[in-house]
Amino acid sequence: MKKISILLLTAVIVSSCVSKKKFVTLQDEHDQTTTELVDVKATLQKCLIESEKDVATLTEQINSLKEDKKGALKQVENLTVLTQSSSDNIKNVITQLSEKDKFINGIRAAMTQKDSLNLAIKYHLTKNLTDGIQDEDIQVNVEKTVVFISISDKLLFKSGSYNVTDKAYTVLEKISKVIKDQPEMEVMIEGHTDSTPIKRKVIQDNWDLSALRATSITRILQYKFGVKPGRLIAAGRSQYVPLVDNNTAANKAINRRTKIIIMPKLDQFFDLLEQDSNK
Repeated sequence: MKKISILLLTAVIVSSCVSKKKFVTLQDEHDQTTTELVDVKATLQKCLIESEKDVATLTEQINSLKEDKKGALKQVENLTVLTQSSSDNIKNVITQLSEKDKFINGIRAAMTQKDSLNLAIKYHLTKNLTDGIQDEDIQVNVEKTVVFISISDKLLFKSGSYNVTDKAYTVLEKISKVIKDQPEMEVMIEGHTDSTPIKRKVIQDNWDLSALRATSITRILQYKFGVKPGRLIAAGRSQYVPLVDNNTAANKAINRRTKIIIMPKLDQFFDLLEQDSNK
């Protein structure tokens, strides 16, 4: 009986020891689980906070992208308007350039036509005027659209005088024929002197002498040879447009001259340009 009691007591003690050990183990596991749970909660909370931050950042980025999109659309609209405007401007520039090209081509055509006409006049003048007249006494030149006839003083006037010599009528008659054959041209008569001072009863200086010589030639072309006065221009240039220096008698003789300039009328010249530009 005593032995049985001892055995039972031993079994209870052993059983008690085993239960306590298991309890301690379970308690440790519980504590660890609780710690892990706290850690998980903390991590979850941290994740939630970070997620909220990320959501806020993404929301901000989305809003920014929306604004950028609006700005881009506005720029596209502006670019479309600008492109249309630029296209219109380019078209206008091209049209203007085309018109300018037409005008320039018209000028070139007109100049070519005038040059051809002037060369024909020069040929006609040279052929007629050099017949029986020394070449050095009369010079015919073409510059751009103008024909220049330079006549030596000794063919036209006596020294210091504006009275035309008899020999001059032969030259002027031939010039007048060419002038009348070109009714669309104007004619300027320029008187030129040397630098020798002059003063007489009706002549104050070289200005007077050059102008009086020009008007003398003009009157002969009008009254003697029938050139219409509306086409004639008389001008005196005095001593101020010399061909050479007035330092010798020979040079002064060269500078004493009368120029007859045959040139197109400006209104007819521009009419010709307009006709060419409209072709």
